[in-house]
Amino acid sequence: MATSPVNHVFFTTIFILIAIATVCRSDDPDCVYTVYVRTGSVWKGGTDSKITLTLYDAAGYGIRINDIEAWGGLMGSDYDYFERSNLDIFSGRGPCLTGPPCEMNLTSDGTGDHHGWYCNYVEVTTTGAHTPCAQQEFTVEQWLATDTSPYELTAIRNYCEYSSTRSRVGGGHVILESNSSSVLRMRK
Repeated sequence: MATSPVNHVFFTTIFILIAIATVCRSDDPDCVYTVYVRTGSVWKGGTDSKITLTLYDAAGYGIRINDIEAWGGLMGSDYDYFERSNLDIFSGRGPCLTGPPCEMNLTSDGTGDHHGWYCNYVEVTTTGAHTPCAQQEFTVEQWLATDTSPYELTAIRNYCEYSSTRSRVGGGHVILESNSSSVLRMRK
């Protein structure tokens, strides 16, 4: 019994459309985070410390990237990150936030031969399969050091806009866990 050429073309077309739809559809819940960090040009502005970056959205959900260099350093294995006047680039995956990042906590662990660090700014771009692209620059212009003013190893910048009708869930932050040991999705 012969098969109709119309049926063959129809079923082949359906098969190809299903295959394309399967490939194009992504259920991956992770987002891609690209981070640019500019170290100041001041004398002894660079550091050998481990740097942690925590990003939050306006709802208070956040993602913590412990040791950003190990997580997603793109400059090469022999590259010395966070040195004077450098623009360092990092990229990696982590859980998506519920909105664009608008608050940042930048922390140095204070270790290494040169613990003091002067950071100019941190710029973050995020995107995901079902998440619109977002970009935020956080101006830091601060030492992260224990021997120089403001004598803090942390810089917090909050550019989130809160309305009187919508406040943060629980008034804090939520850490949302990830499978990676260096990335946590969180809520305070």
